[in-house]
Amino acid sequence: MLNWFFKASVAIAVTVAVMIISDPLTALAKPAFPKNADLHALKELPVTVTEQGGKLLLSDSPEMVPADGIMYQDTVNGNVRLFFHHVNATTELKKVVVLLVNETATAADVIVSQHGLGGPGHDYMAVGKKVQLDYLDMTEVELLTVPAKGTALLEPKLNDIIVMPDALVNGMYDFQTKVPLKVVVMMLPADEDPAEFVKEAEILPADRERLRGSFWGYDRLVVPSQVYKSRQDGVLAITLADHKRDTFVAGIDATDGSPTLNYGNYGVLYKVFLPTAFDQKYAVYFNPRGGEYAGSLRVKYRRQQDAAVGLPADKLFFGSKTVEDTDYIGEYDGGQSLWLTFSPPGASNLPVKIILIPVGKEK
Repeated sequence: MLNWFFKASVAIAVTVAVMIISDPLTALAKPAFPKNADLHALKELPVTVTEQGGKLLLSDSPEMVPADGIMYQDTVNGNVRLFFHHVNATTELKKVVVLLVNETATAADVIVSQHGLGGPGHDYMAVGKKVQLDYLDMTEVELLTVPAKGTALLEPKLNDIIVMPDALVNGMYDFQTKVPLKVVVMMLPADEDPAEFVKEAEILPADRERLRGSFWGYDRLVVPSQVYKSRQDGVLAITLADHKRDTFVAGIDATDGSPTLNYGNYGVLYKVFLPTAFDQKYAVYFNPRGGEYAGSLRVKYRRQQDAAVGLPADKLFFGSKTVEDTDYIGEYDGGQSLWLTFSPPGASNLPVKIILIPVGKEK
C-alpha cells in the first residue's frame, strides 16, 4: 500500500486530520501501556480462525493508475464485498467509478448495506481511515436497480467527483444481488459517460504487487481456543494478518485466470470474540507491527455496541516505532461478552496485534 507517499505530506496534513478524527476526551483518558510488558517477546493466545461470508472483490492493481481503463472486473451474484483503492497517476482530471453491468434479460435489485467511501485526497492514510470509520458505523440500507441489458453505478456520486492527479479514491461496499452482475472498476476522463466508456474500455495490466482478484470468505471469525485468565495468563497477544498465524486469503484474478494472494487481507472484516474468566479484570490494547497504521475499531461489550473509534483515536496514525506504539481500547470485566470488529485499512501496514493485559498488577 501507499505508505511511502504519505510520509512526504504528513507534516502538512496531520494537524487538520487529527482535528477531524480524534476525540480529545478519549485521548486524555488513555492510560500508559504497562512498563513491565515486553512488546518484543509477547506470548500468543492460541486462536481458531474461521472464514465466513461471500465473495470479496479486491481492486488495488494497478494502484497507481497510469491511463484510462478497467482496473478490475468480475461477474458475481449472492453476497459480495468490493474493496477498491486507486490513485490517478496521470496529469489529467479523471474519475474513478464502479459500474454494475447486467447482461441478463432480468432486472437486478441490488441491496447495498455497509459501505464506506474516502477521497479523493492526497493524504492517503486519512482517506483509508475515513473508509473504515464510515463502513463500521454504517447502518442504512440502500436499494438500486440495474435494468435488464443495462447498467447502474454502485456509488452514483463518484460519477460527479473529479479526481485530481495523485489523488486516492478508496471504498469498501457490501451488497447482494440474485441476478448475476459484472462489477467493473474503472478510471475514465472526467466528462465521459461510464455506460458508454465501458463498451470500448480495455483491462489495464496489473502492477508488480498484483493486488487484485476475487476471493471466497470475506469475514474472519477469530475465537481463542482457551479462556483468557488474566491473573494466571498475564500478558498475551493475538496476531492478525501476518501470513503465518493468520494467512492471507488466496483467490483468482478474474481478468486473466491467474492465482493471486491478498497481501494484507484488505477488505476482510475481522470479528474477534474474547472469552475471559469471571472476576478477573483486563485491558485491551491495539498494536501495529508493520509500520504506520490509521484505521478504525468497533467494540461490542455486554451486547452493547459502541460507535466506531479511530485507531488511534487521538491522532491520525501511529506505528512509526513499529513495536512500541500501542492504542488503549478499554478496560473490561472478565466473563462478559466482548467483540472487536475491524478491517485492514487502505494505505496502512500489517500485521497487527491485539494485546490482553491483567488489570490490578503493578505497572
